[in-house]
Amino acid sequence: MTLDPDNWQDFRAQSHRMLDDMLDYQQHLRERPVWQPIPASAREAFKAALPHAPGTLADAHATFLQSILPYGPGNSHPGFFGWVQGGGTPVGMMAELLAAGLNANLGGRDQMPIVVEQQVLQWVRELFGFPADASGLFVTGASMANMIALLVARTRALGAPVRERGVHGHRLVAYTSAGAHGCIAQAMDLTGIGFDALRRIPENANFEMDIALLERAIDADIAAGLQPFFIAGTAGTVDVGAVDDLAAIAGIAARHGIWFHVDGAYGALGMLSPEIAPQLAGIELADSIAFDFHKWGQVPYDAGFVIVRDGRQHLDTFASPAAYLRRETRGMAAGSPWPCDFGPDLSRGFRALKTWFTLTVYGSDQLGRMIADTCALARYLVQQIALHPVLELMAPVALNIVCFRYRCADPDRINAAIAVDLQESGIAAPSITTVHGQLVLRAAIVNHRTTAADVDALIHATVSFGAARCTSSES
Repeated sequence: MTLDPDNWQDFRAQSHRMLDDMLDYQQHLRERPVWQPIPASAREAFKAALPHAPGTLADAHATFLQSILPYGPGNSHPGFFGWVQGGGTPVGMMAELLAAGLNANLGGRDQMPIVVEQQVLQWVRELFGFPADASGLFVTGASMANMIALLVARTRALGAPVRERGVHGHRLVAYTSAGAHGCIAQAMDLTGIGFDALRRIPENANFEMDIALLERAIDADIAAGLQPFFIAGTAGTVDVGAVDDLAAIAGIAARHGIWFHVDGAYGALGMLSPEIAPQLAGIELADSIAFDFHKWGQVPYDAGFVIVRDGRQHLDTFASPAAYLRRETRGMAAGSPWPCDFGPDLSRGFRALKTWFTLTVYGSDQLGRMIADTCALARYLVQQIALHPVLELMAPVALNIVCFRYRCADPDRINAAIAVDLQESGIAAPSITTVHGQLVLRAAIVNHRTTAADVDALIHATVSFGAARCTSSES
């Protein structure tokens, strides 16, 4: 019995229809709503019992077109501003198809897909100025990349025995900004170190980690007999997109012998742009960096990455030879060390291929210009906010995230409603966050398809919905 098609010609014809549908979808994204609520009928299509008898590819495709494609997350659309998510590209989509056809498991063994991943690692070293023996790994996203970096720092701080004995009785403490992503705290939890050992350093007026308060916290912990082992600077904070003073943090970490990590989930790839890179000064001094190719890099989900300066320390943190993973100098079991020696996954997809295609086809210069353009659009949005007296900017703009709100008597309630009105209208899709205790609209401009016209549509719709909401409240 085989699961291959009975009739390859029929399968080929149906496959071409499916490919054409997705190319049409990407070509005509702007003609669609950014997002739309899922109707009950579409949800019902996915409450069926487990299918026992075979169906047809054509029927499955029809269900996809009717009940899945119209109700996606919206992040491919140029009017999507809600969260820091890349828009993907047709090139990346085709590379994903090739990778799926090859069906490579990149856990290990001597195979060309791992060589491709090593090529991308070489480019990442070059981008961040890391040494030739720095190690790196594709992962699901920055959350996993941050946790891997934390584990490497933990092993360096407590030594190899921590892998056997655990962290019971440890005196470790770590530091990050109060504006850092929650995955840093989650990593402290999942690695057994615990939330209480993470110091969340308050931000300064620019929403960056307060360097003076960081130094005081470290001095206080050392005086208390604790062991500072990890500082996570942020390149592109969650709420406002601020960049910590990475050079200053690097200096502090070096003086105290602390691991310096950068959570650059989306901001780190600003290094591709000569205009943005100066804002990331000091990132080249990091011991490790976590970032996502699927954000500013526009690679289809998912394609996270971690790079570690000390490749040997990285290997010592994860390598765990097993009999069935025996290594050889020849044959399929050659090529050691393998990717599974640098992270927790043995089964790994070929994420490197869509990233390699993206970098090869578009080139780093064009990607850098695209990144700079998203930041220019953020500045344009700031200018438009200033031209509308009913709108106000709520935080400084460092990169590509703009926090603003509609001025009214009940701003938190009205702006929360405006955000949903915008999303359900299909015109634009911002999210909300809190700045200085006030609810605000948050526009993250990440998609390479976004233009000034999309920013204008966001502004005009916000003003319109805000006026309607305020009128309704007064009546």
